[in-house]
Amino acid sequence: MKDQIFGVLQRVGRSFMLPIAILPVAGLFLGIGGSFTNPTTLETYGLTNIMGEGTILHNILLVMNSAGGIVFDNLPLIFAIGCAIGMAKSEKATAALAAAIAFLVMHASIGSMITVAGGTDAYLDGSVASVLGIESLQMGVFGGMIVGLGVAALHNRYYKIQLPTALSFFEGTRFVPIVSAIVFLVVGILMSYIWPPIQAGIYAVGELVQGSGYAGTWLYGFMERLLIPFGLHHVFYLPFWQTAVGGTLEVSGQLIEGAQNIFFAQLSDPTVTKFSVEATRFMSGKFPLMIFGLPGAALAMYRTAKPENRKVTGGLLLSAALTSMLTGITEPLEFTFLFVAMPLYAIHCVLAGAAYMLMHIFQVGVGMTFSGGFIDMFLYGILQGNAKTNWIWIVIVGIFYFVVYYFLFTFLIKKFNYKTPGRDDSTEEIKLYTRADMNAKNNGTAATTVIENEADALSAAIIYGLGGAANIVDVDSCATRLRTTVANGDLVDQDILNASGAAGVMHKGNGVQVIYGPRVSNIKSNLEEFIQAGKAAQLPSKEEFYGNAANTVAETQTTETETVSDTASLAVIATIQSPMSGTAMNLSEVPDPAFASGALGNGFGVEPNDGKVTSPITGQVMMVFETKHAIGLVAENGVEVMIHVGLDTVNMKGEGFTAHVKAGDQVKVGDLLLEVDLDAVKAAGHPTVTPIVITNTANYQAVELTKTGDIQHGDDILTIK
Repeated sequence: MKDQIFGVLQRVGRSFMLPIAILPVAGLFLGIGGSFTNPTTLETYGLTNIMGEGTILHNILLVMNSAGGIVFDNLPLIFAIGCAIGMAKSEKATAALAAAIAFLVMHASIGSMITVAGGTDAYLDGSVASVLGIESLQMGVFGGMIVGLGVAALHNRYYKIQLPTALSFFEGTRFVPIVSAIVFLVVGILMSYIWPPIQAGIYAVGELVQGSGYAGTWLYGFMERLLIPFGLHHVFYLPFWQTAVGGTLEVSGQLIEGAQNIFFAQLSDPTVTKFSVEATRFMSGKFPLMIFGLPGAALAMYRTAKPENRKVTGGLLLSAALTSMLTGITEPLEFTFLFVAMPLYAIHCVLAGAAYMLMHIFQVGVGMTFSGGFIDMFLYGILQGNAKTNWIWIVIVGIFYFVVYYFLFTFLIKKFNYKTPGRDDSTEEIKLYTRADMNAKNNGTAATTVIENEADALSAAIIYGLGGAANIVDVDSCATRLRTTVANGDLVDQDILNASGAAGVMHKGNGVQVIYGPRVSNIKSNLEEFIQAGKAAQLPSKEEFYGNAANTVAETQTTETETVSDTASLAVIATIQSPMSGTAMNLSEVPDPAFASGALGNGFGVEPNDGKVTSPITGQVMMVFETKHAIGLVAENGVEVMIHVGLDTVNMKGEGFTAHVKAGDQVKVGDLLLEVDLDAVKAAGHPTVTPIVITNTANYQAVELTKTGDIQHGDDILTIK
């Protein structure tokens, strides 16, 4: 149960990253536009003649200010669309459109219910607001999250729905916006009754937080860092930044909810002379930590490294420290010591809470987008002036933090001999295999054509580390982590993932987070392209890829006479039925070297005479490829089966294929899994020969084909010993 909750929270947290990612750009527009259209700033820096009212630069800056402001003004809609995209398993564009429609429908319904109730007088002061010109309730980003997460749930359930022939035009993805509009019309009506008491409760929580004083600020900073390893910090801080939990304040005659929204509303208001510290207390604590504290820790790790290792270690730590200082992205550095010295991370969390508390005590009013690095400090602190922000205390406290981190970490690393970078005695080098390595190891087999560059090599390593392509259910990323869901968590190989260049791996149940730092977006894209191109299906076994297989394919796939002689006395563990009717053949006769070589496992091939694919086992569906051309199953006894309908059919992108099951479904022998239009496959120029392989062949002593020639659905065809 805990693993399931963790997995859901992980997916929710990563879905927030898409809308959060736009905030730095919007904040940049507001920071520059708002600052240099402020008469006080212009007079302070003597820029009135260059950028004053009426100049071209002033007009451009006004546009920038408006462009940034419109993003923060419409964050609820942005969160609705972003959460729907982030949580949707596939067809994400459809989920985005449905979320936008559902958002409008929900608020229009609420607006009508307000009219029915007699107007705004029936509601608490400040509880009614204008949302995209619609008079509605002040739901803030909570309204967007409700829509986004709700639409994603509807989308994932119905985007492949099949309707009666007369209604077939509305099936599949077309059905999602329709059902979303209907559901959120009802949700809007219900919210007109439900939300006011919820809103009163949120305001009460906000007042409690505001009254918690410095101790509450310390606890906030401590918890925000503590949740970093679990990837749940976005779920934690977002309510403080974007809802009334982080406070409310009237700015320019409008009630603003949420610490970050308050700061940026004040930033764009030229009449504000002092930023609200009650809002920035949830942000400003990051600056002394990111710009000064963690670089001090990096220097300590460099100084405690062995002299012969300092050159390599210094390069890694310098890069991580500069990333932390400039952009506030700290995870590459934090995870450097998190997994080798957990007590150091615990101390880091305590000091993080203290940084937030000290910024609160010294009344520092510097806000941020999401990073907490020097760029944000310059835009929202230095540029705004010390009188408005008290930014100088960031530097004073930061210098103190640099000294504390350096000497404390140096002492603890030496005292307890923590194996931080450059201190490990191990001389083994575990590296990714390049194309040249693959060519040498596989001696020209089909797998050599799969690994064409280093990006492919990394993708292959990730697939092996996650237990194989058939084990991967979902792949996404946030700012620094590859966030994945797997079908079977026991198949995950953390050693391979760590060796792939990851700063760390978090594995909880079926949720796996691999920390790569800011380059993770490209890694995710490369991985998805690798899988979608069909390369994952051509990879050999993990053991063969890394050169550790006990037996070669040639040794395990002996002649029929030798197999009978060597295995006749072995007990039969399982019998596999044919999933298709047609002509059965030895796997070596399949006209595809990746399958014929047995690199993916032993099995057989079928030249089908009908388009129905039924289950050859009783068990569970592990994976249905998005293109529906292949399916992975695991039997109750642990035998893993992959059915690949046709050859190179991944290029058909699902045309001609209909899936009747999805990942996680339970199936029995003979249940219909897929249907394929064989004529469409032939017309596309692809062979219809279908390989059926036991992907965990290495777990068994023998996989024997017992029948060739004409076969029917359900005929016994393979025995596993």
